[in-house]
Amino acid sequence: MRPDFLPLSRPSIGPLPSTAEVGRVLTSLDHGRLRSAFSGQANAILVVPDLEVVAAETIVLNARRFRRAQARWLGLGLAARLGWATERRVCQAVRVRRKDGTLLLGNLHATSYPADQRLADAELLRAAWFVTGLAAPEEPVVLCGDFNVPAARSRTLTDLAGAEWGFSTPGEGIDHVLVRGLEAGPQERWPVERRRVDGRVLSDHAPVERQLP
Repeated sequence: MRPDFLPLSRPSIGPLPSTAEVGRVLTSLDHGRLRSAFSGQANAILVVPDLEVVAAETIVLNARRFRRAQARWLGLGLAARLGWATERRVCQAVRVRRKDGTLLLGNLHATSYPADQRLADAELLRAAWFVTGLAAPEEPVVLCGDFNVPAARSRTLTDLAGAEWGFSTPGEGIDHVLVRGLEAGPQERWPVERRRVDGRVLSDHAPVERQLP
């Protein structure tokens, strides 16, 4: 399995296993609401042909040992502990070669647990340490994805935007593109019209993007 495409949950109908085709048919009834309820989920990093991928690494963000340690630290109850273990969450990191050097890109989809967003925040901090630990001195770093926690509820996002970490200021919502070591453009959210295909809005999450030099 390529490290830049990682399946996280398989197609299913409730507790029963399903197929990708059945998941596509059911999801087509309402892409925005059903999303991954039947089709499963995966993380992917798409790289344009003029960029060369020279290295790739992956870390499980909610590994059992990490969950147990954090659950004690955060004083989590049984419901939160069980919810945290429902679906595997990972951070992918790829190093790409550009015309003026390399860039390290980290991509994650943190745990969604609205009752306690500290779970997602703990995973975000784990991802940040993982990605920056892989970066070479002075190498630009991009950390992006669905963090499942807004800046107003995230101690980690506040810290990452500080002088010690040096990342850019997060945007609105829970989807972010953080940049360190480059003067990136502002974070922009796609309007509904841009993500509408054949009259359907493909997701309730508006993609976000930033232009890099």
